[in-house]
Amino acid sequence: MDMISEVIGTIRAGNAYARRIAESGPWGARYPSFAGVGFHIVLSGTGWLISRGGESIALKPGDVVVAPYGSEHGLSHAPSALGALPAASMSGEPPRPGPSDFEFLCGCYRLDGGKVHRFLRALPDVVAISPDYERHPQLRSLTDLLDDDLSETRPGTHATRSALVDLTLVHALRHWQEQSSDEPWPGITDPGVAAALRAIHDAPDSQWTVLRLSEIAGMSRTTFVRRFTDLVGKPPVTYLIDWRLALGARLLRETSAPLAAIARQVGYSTEFAFANAFRREYGTSPGRFRQNMQASASL
Repeated sequence: MDMISEVIGTIRAGNAYARRIAESGPWGARYPSFAGVGFHIVLSGTGWLISRGGESIALKPGDVVVAPYGSEHGLSHAPSALGALPAASMSGEPPRPGPSDFEFLCGCYRLDGGKVHRFLRALPDVVAISPDYERHPQLRSLTDLLDDDLSETRPGTHATRSALVDLTLVHALRHWQEQSSDEPWPGITDPGVAAALRAIHDAPDSQWTVLRLSEIAGMSRTTFVRRFTDLVGKPPVTYLIDWRLALGARLLRETSAPLAAIARQVGYSTEFAFANAFRREYGTSPGRFRQNMQASASL
């Protein structure tokens, strides 16, 4: 089961943001926790990553910092206590022109009203990655593209920004897997459970039952429910509902499709059934969720 693809699929229910930041002199900033996943890419200069546990990690050009579920962390010119750093400004203003001591890109998906994927939550609070750009030059190319995309607002910026943030996260997580072979990246290795998950993902609108899924997995119903729950962290029906609603949230954000069409596409017989389930999960109606996403994207 390709967990990175699944993770990226779920975070698209939120809005993508990115900006370039330049710092000089004695500088530091504390990034508050948020619901989502974010990253920093060092463009020039040296600095320090300050974790919530107090650890300070040296950063150099090309290093990537990932906050898999938006944990509080800081960046600074020198090792520091996290609480001593001022809160980062989230105004989105472009950096001042001229030379600077430290420049980096920030990108994130904010999942206001949504939930961060459980497999991201299985990772550390914040991770620092030093990619091997000689072996994998794609991340450098993505960094250049994202940096260029941030240089000015052009037609299609909303689409390109989301795509570039997606791809940057994919490559950052791949590098994390490669460099942390001793760390247990969560995955589904049971072929039966993986087959059931693929079936749900490939056809979320199908009228799935536990019996049908257990037959795909090649297990008895009881064994399938137990093994699925142990590996995935939730029962099959709960996972199915969560996946349908995450897909519905993504369609609400990315398309102008009518609510009834989205409901059918994610496996609900009526828009009312979908709206009720969506409200229970996200705490708001599908229509209001779409309005909020559109308003956030226009900021």
